[in-house]
Amino acid sequence: MKIIVLKFGGTSVGTVKRIKKVVDIITGYIKKKYSLIVVSSAMSGVTNNLVKKSEQISDNFSHEEYDSLVSSGEQAACSLIAGRLIHKGFNSRSFLGWQIPIITDDLHKQSRIVHINREKILKYLRSGGVPVIAGFQGINKRQRLTTFGRGGSDSSAIMLAKFFNAEKCIIYTDVEGVYTTDPNKLKNAKKIKIISYEEMLEMASMGAKVMQPVSIHDARLNRVDIEVKSSFVKKPGTIITRRKKIFNNKVITGISSTHNDAKVTLVGVKDRPGVAASIFKPLSKSLINVDMVVQNISANGKETDLTFTIKNEDLLKTKRLILENKKIIFKKFLFDKNVSKVSIIGVGMVTTPGVTFKMFQALANKKINIQVISTSEIKISVLINKKDTKKAIKTLHKEFKLDIL
Repeated sequence: MKIIVLKFGGTSVGTVKRIKKVVDIITGYIKKKYSLIVVSSAMSGVTNNLVKKSEQISDNFSHEEYDSLVSSGEQAACSLIAGRLIHKGFNSRSFLGWQIPIITDDLHKQSRIVHINREKILKYLRSGGVPVIAGFQGINKRQRLTTFGRGGSDSSAIMLAKFFNAEKCIIYTDVEGVYTTDPNKLKNAKKIKIISYEEMLEMASMGAKVMQPVSIHDARLNRVDIEVKSSFVKKPGTIITRRKKIFNNKVITGISSTHNDAKVTLVGVKDRPGVAASIFKPLSKSLINVDMVVQNISANGKETDLTFTIKNEDLLKTKRLILENKKIIFKKFLFDKNVSKVSIIGVGMVTTPGVTFKMFQALANKKINIQVISTSEIKISVLINKKDTKKAIKTLHKEFKLDIL
């Protein structure tokens, strides 16, 4: 049995007209004699609307009831897809996570799949049926519905592909694939034919919106190859796979940017062992993600300036936690919300010297000042003034010859 998992995002099923188009795509695979597992998100806007209603009911809405509420959007979309398939003469039905069941851990709002029971779906596939499975949801051992957070339907599709040993996992969305940078910020952005899990994970973490980092992590961990493509045009998409399957002479694969960062600087921190841990411990407990970190020791060795970046929405909470923290002594709390993080990403930089110099020199030539730097094996990130973001992307895209693919 040749199984393919097809996942359709919220924009792909956003209207009745689009759902009919989705069913046309599905029937194309059926005619090629594939056994299909279809996964659907909620229709675009539905989940956000349900979240708003929960916030209007209570500012401390039950996490258990939240999952029960927001998972209902996928149920409607799946029923509409299955109903259209039945209308066209195919054997189809919708499945909710608990009916299969898709077993998760006990977390709510950010749950993870631990097991998928194969029996019902395999039996249905062997009968010639097309199961349409609600993404984004499962059930825990306490028999409560759980959801997987942003990009959760992608995770559903990837884990279904793993448990059913699918030949392919295809994610249909509203874009044609993964691009060298955001096409809305640079007209010359090119579609990438093939990209590694590691590169895609870095790009997703740094602001690329095609897929969420947790879904890429699931694919990498379980060695599930993904193709991301558009449900609106018949064109090849982008393959996301292992490094060893990629033959690419490009040093840099893509450029990403964020626009929701805030830079925090603590001036004149009394330098002693454990001071950084004292600063970041309460932030960690409050689930505030700290990204770039730079520490400068004064000439006398007694004081340090500590700079780090967080998300804009966490700024007020961060300031309150630091000002309330009696374990640290500092002179000033400074912040700047007018910043943006620009990153170059590529496995090619592992074996190519001089990439850092090339990036910094290109930005310097355009008089773009670098405020903070952070690096990983396949990524170099710089924090710059927000007004320079588009200029930086254009400059780096040209410098690393991403205009030509």
